[in-house]
Amino acid sequence: MAFFDQNRTGELISRLSVDTAIVGKSVTNNVSDGLRALATAGVGSSMMLFISPKLTGIMMVVVPPVALFAIVYGRYVKTLSKKTQTALSEITKVAEERISSIRTVQAFAKEKVEGKRYHMRVMDVYDLARKEALASGAFYGGAGLSGNLAVLAVLWYGGHMVMNHAITIGELTSFMLYTAYVGTSLGGMTSFYSEIMKGVGASERLFNLLARESPIPLDVGKKLDNLQGKIRFDNVSFTYPTRPQSSILKNFSLTVNPGTVIAIVGSSGSGKSTIGSLLLRYYDPNAGSVYVDDTNLKDINLNWWRENVGVVSQEPMLFAGTIAENIAYGRENATMEEIMEAATKAHCTNFIQSFRDGYHTMVGERGISLSGGQKQRIAIARALLKNPSILVLDEATSALDSESELLVQDALNTLMQGRTVFTIAHRLSTIRSADLVACLSDGRVAELGTYNDLLNIQDGVFRRLVELQSLGGSARLNETETDLNEQ
Repeated sequence: MAFFDQNRTGELISRLSVDTAIVGKSVTNNVSDGLRALATAGVGSSMMLFISPKLTGIMMVVVPPVALFAIVYGRYVKTLSKKTQTALSEITKVAEERISSIRTVQAFAKEKVEGKRYHMRVMDVYDLARKEALASGAFYGGAGLSGNLAVLAVLWYGGHMVMNHAITIGELTSFMLYTAYVGTSLGGMTSFYSEIMKGVGASERLFNLLARESPIPLDVGKKLDNLQGKIRFDNVSFTYPTRPQSSILKNFSLTVNPGTVIAIVGSSGSGKSTIGSLLLRYYDPNAGSVYVDDTNLKDINLNWWRENVGVVSQEPMLFAGTIAENIAYGRENATMEEIMEAATKAHCTNFIQSFRDGYHTMVGERGISLSGGQKQRIAIARALLKNPSILVLDEATSALDSESELLVQDALNTLMQGRTVFTIAHRLSTIRSADLVACLSDGRVAELGTYNDLLNIQDGVFRRLVELQSLGGSARLNETETDLNEQ
């Protein structure tokens, strides 16, 4: 996950599309053309040497400087190719980000600004392409001029040899024909060399991806025979790789027994969502360890572990497929009856049936055709169908209206029975129903207990958080009114 935090989507898409196309061209058509040119040049040069070693020597005088020029040109093209691929990835990056956020762009009337931004990236590529064109013109022009001068020299010296009866006119004619073949082949070989250098420049970016090994292996480790669901954070400290100077968790310790529903609360930036990320092992702690049933999470098979954890995030992500496909994403072999049952439990049936195509309705890119509440309920149905042993609910009901929240909360309560549940929430309705509440402050557990226990702590962190919500706002308003009356 740290890799994807540090590398933007557009750049990776550019590597997967543009770079692979250049490398593919280099090692297929280009290689065959180069081998054919090499074979033709080799046979033609042999015949030239057979007819007249002297004339062949004159022709070969031009080869060393052209070859040296080709090496310099190839290295320059290789460097330019890397810069061009980087510039092209910037173009893809800008286009991908802005098009995917087109509603925001239009909402702020920034179409012209983004058009100019894209134009600037295009001009970067244009400048690099112009440099490559100038270098290519100089190289091919120089090589062509050298070849023509060599041909003129052969004609001049060959004419003298014919006059001196050293060779016949037929031999000179044959030599010139072979020279034409070899010259054409050498031109193809120089083109082959420049294209190979472009491919090498593009391939370095690809090979960096191919050679990369994730520090968190996916399919290595043990699978627990009987997963109970006990989770323990032991003195965990963590900073995000993109923000190493900002410490999120500091010596964080928390034990959650099997079947416990624990609500994680705290102010923004206190590390609530980070706990879910560490639990799913998107990242490893900088210090300390996470234990599952007293087994270090690092020793557990990650694929197996994630199959046993269900996630409903604050901003659920749907794929550009049908509703049924999105619900079945966690269990692709699920039957239509199971999909419909999960949708019913998540109270999706009413709005799904209102669509003309029902469960086969296309949701659009990132579920753009659905409302926030509808997307969230589909995400809950996806978690219900997966039937995990451990649940991570990150503001799972935040996008729902009050009526829908009650319905979905009822479905979640059914799902949470007998499972270890981490629910990250601000809403009082979610916090009240939890068995345990952990209130975070400054990267640690500041208070731990039931909802009522924490609420009764005078000047407690949890109590202050509750007061900041609408209920607390009303309480403070009443206190102000009382003070005014007393005065």
